[in-house]
Amino acid sequence: MSMHTAPQSTVADDPKAREVMRQAFEKTARWPKDFNGFTADLTVNINGKVTTGPVMVKGPREVSVQLGDAEVQKWAQEQLGMIAVHRGPRSFEESDGKYSLTMEEDGHPFGTKLDIHGSNSFYRIKDNRITQINRKMAHPGMTPFAFSINVEESSITQDQKNLTTKYTVYYYSPTDGKLNNVESFTDTHVRVGAADLPATRRIIAFENGQVIVKNLTFANHKLL
Repeated sequence: MSMHTAPQSTVADDPKAREVMRQAFEKTARWPKDFNGFTADLTVNINGKVTTGPVMVKGPREVSVQLGDAEVQKWAQEQLGMIAVHRGPRSFEESDGKYSLTMEEDGHPFGTKLDIHGSNSFYRIKDNRITQINRKMAHPGMTPFAFSINVEESSITQDQKNLTTKYTVYYYSPTDGKLNNVESFTDTHVRVGAADLPATRRIIAFENGQVIVKNLTFANHKLL
């Protein structure tokens, strides 16, 4: 097994910040460690245009969606991949815990600011919940972009973990601060066995000069 070395950072880690981050991480709902994935029937409705087909989700890079429309299929696959990344089992040490963490109380309505050094990110945490994720992305040959994910509502699962149900993402340019898009997500979940699986996802966004509403509805979930 190859060892991932943590990015070198000159900032000293704050043990208190690490504890705050760890608690919020541990309180976040994820699929169980022995989760092998699920199948379901998916209906996608984009501004009234409906496509349906089967899906299989085993992990972030193992998502299969079969829809009659190639473009919608690719988009639905990306959505499910994103859900699997956020919900897949992983440890604190292999995610945010591998960075130097510091925090700052600035009276913000969304809570404590937590800087994740070496990742171009900072979070906000309130009542053991991650309430905001801010990240700047810059890859060689790519226009740099940034986003801010704001968690507006979440539910408590039967395992007493936080599960986000409503959040809004603001995409903007880090160079001139110009807002490029806003996507508002509303999710519902269904409990199957020991896992809370996606039941519905609605996204309201702005594309090609108009507001567009995209709905994903999952039915007949079966665990693999």
